[in-house]
Amino acid sequence: MAINPAVVARTGLDLLAEVGLDGLTMRVVADRLGVRAPTLYWHVKNKQHLLDAMAAVMFAEATEGLAAPGRSADWPAWVTARAVQLRRTLLRYRDGARVFAGTNLTGPDMPRAMELTLRLLVDAGFALPTAARGFAAVLHYTVGYTIEEQARQGAAYEQNPYEPERLAAAFPPERYPLAARAATEVFFGPDPDADFTGGLAIIVAGLGLMIQRHGADTDGDRGGWSV
Repeated sequence: MAINPAVVARTGLDLLAEVGLDGLTMRVVADRLGVRAPTLYWHVKNKQHLLDAMAAVMFAEATEGLAAPGRSADWPAWVTARAVQLRRTLLRYRDGARVFAGTNLTGPDMPRAMELTLRLLVDAGFALPTAARGFAAVLHYTVGYTIEEQARQGAAYEQNPYEPERLAAAFPPERYPLAARAATEVFFGPDPDADFTGGLAIIVAGLGLMIQRHGADTDGDRGGWSV
């Protein structure tokens, strides 16, 4: 099999299920590919560049088939769907969100997804700075939530501290009744999908209030859908 950056990145993603992010090294990837570690440096300079390439593969999966939404699209539904799809993609891989966080995504996928989202928001009446901050808020929430969600699987611990009985000990309900309910029913509850979409709905609703409060922006860029 010919080795190239895409093959190295895919191998790294496949290895996460076995070794996790902390156990992923250039040597481990090289061993899986059947080459010596220095060979990988022709394709990725170091582990950070490996993570960048792995994150780019995940984002390409998350945005596969992404099409321009059109001027009449429902912007809250569009933004929500993009976040849900990104989370689903990150969850396919052990430590996928940790890999994704803080990486430098090269290639056209991120700029294109950003342009489509910003165009939709600007056409809906948002000023560009508000649209950009909204895009970042949703992206950071999605990645941050998924990091915490994957951490709650307890792979880094000998005994998972997020098991119900341990949570009950950490949040005694007789002393912290609200925190205990929030911890067991929401933060570490049985339905992370509902928890995620509930938090996302708060962010999207807050973004919508910017339009209600300030009205449509009349100075925004109104270019066409040429992406």
